[in-house]
Amino acid sequence: MRKAKILGLALLLGLAVLTFAACGQDRKPVLSVYNWGDYIDESIIAEFEKEFNIRVNYDTFSTNEDMYVKVKSGGGSYDLLFPSDYTIERMRKEGMLHKLDFNNIPNYQYIEEQFKNLDYDPQNEYSVPYMWGTVGIVYNKKMVTKPVTSWRILWDEDYAKQILMLDSQRDSIGITLKMLGYSMNTRNLQELAAAKEALIKQKPLVLAYVGDDVKDKMIAGEAALAVVWSGDAVYMMRENPDLAFAIPEEGSNLWFDAMVIPNTSKHKTEAEKFINFLCRTEIAYKNTDYIGYSTPHREAKKLLEPELLNEPAAYPSAEQLANCEIFLDLGDFLKEYDRIWTEVKAI
Repeated sequence: MRKAKILGLALLLGLAVLTFAACGQDRKPVLSVYNWGDYIDESIIAEFEKEFNIRVNYDTFSTNEDMYVKVKSGGGSYDLLFPSDYTIERMRKEGMLHKLDFNNIPNYQYIEEQFKNLDYDPQNEYSVPYMWGTVGIVYNKKMVTKPVTSWRILWDEDYAKQILMLDSQRDSIGITLKMLGYSMNTRNLQELAAAKEALIKQKPLVLAYVGDDVKDKMIAGEAALAVVWSGDAVYMMRENPDLAFAIPEEGSNLWFDAMVIPNTSKHKTEAEKFINFLCRTEIAYKNTDYIGYSTPHREAKKLLEPELLNEPAAYPSAEQLANCEIFLDLGDFLKEYDRIWTEVKAI
C-alpha cells in the first residue's frame, strides 16, 4: 500500500512538472502583428519565432481605412502595424503611436536617406520604412491594343467589363482626380463632384472592384486592365509574361508603407525586435524578393537581380515619378471621400 501511495505521489509530481513546463511555454510573449494581405514572406515569421522565442499572432487588413477603424476602436490589441504614409500621419497627429526606441533598432542604419524625414514622420520618431511603390495599370498585351499612357483607357468602352478597379476609396478616387487634372489630395468639393460623376459613368464598364484577388484574376486572363499597386504588378508579370505595367502620364500616387507601434501595445520591446529583424540585410532581401515590392533597404537592394532593379514597375525613373503625389492626411475632410465612394458603390 505504501509503495502504491509513493508511486501515486510520484505520478502526480511528474504531471505537475509537465503542466508547469507547458504553462511556461504558453507564457512566452505573444506579438500581435497587423499587416496588409500577401505582404510578407511568412517563413520569416517562423524564423523570428524560433530565434527570439516569441510567438507571432499575424492578422491582415485590406485597406488603411479598415485598419485605422479597427485599431481606433480598440479591436485586436495589436503591437505592430504596417500603415501607409497618410494614415501614419493621421495616427501620429491623434496620439495613437509610440515613439520608437532606435537603440533597439540598430538596423535602421540601412534605410536609405531618401525614405527618411518625409512629411508623415518628419523627425523619424514613429516609423521605420517597410516598402514603397506607385499605383498604375497592369494590362494584358494580348487583350489591349491601344497605348496605355493615360488613366482614360479605364473609361474606354472598347474594354467594357474587362476593367478591374481597386476597392479602395483613396486610390480609385485619387486616380480619377489625376485623370481630370486635379490633385489626389484635393479639398475642393467641385473637383470631388467631378470625380464622382466620372466614376459613376465608368461603373457599367467595370468588371469588379477588387483587393488582393486582382492578382489571380489578371494572371488567369480574366480581365484586360486593372488598377494595381506596383509590387503586385511585379508579381503578376512574373507569373504571366503577357502582362505589362504603366504609370499614366497624368501622374499617380507615390506611396510609402512603414512599421509603427500603436500606443496600446503591451509588447513594445518585442515589436522593436521584430522591426530590427525585418531590417536585417538577409531578411530584408528575402522579404522583398519574395513579395515583389520595392525595398528602402540599401544593402538588401544590392542583392537583387539586375533584371528586377531595371524593372520600371519596381524601381521607376525620376521622369516616371515627376507627376506623382504622396497621399496626405485629409483630417475631417476624409468624410467627403467616404461619402463619394459610398455613393458610387451604391449605384
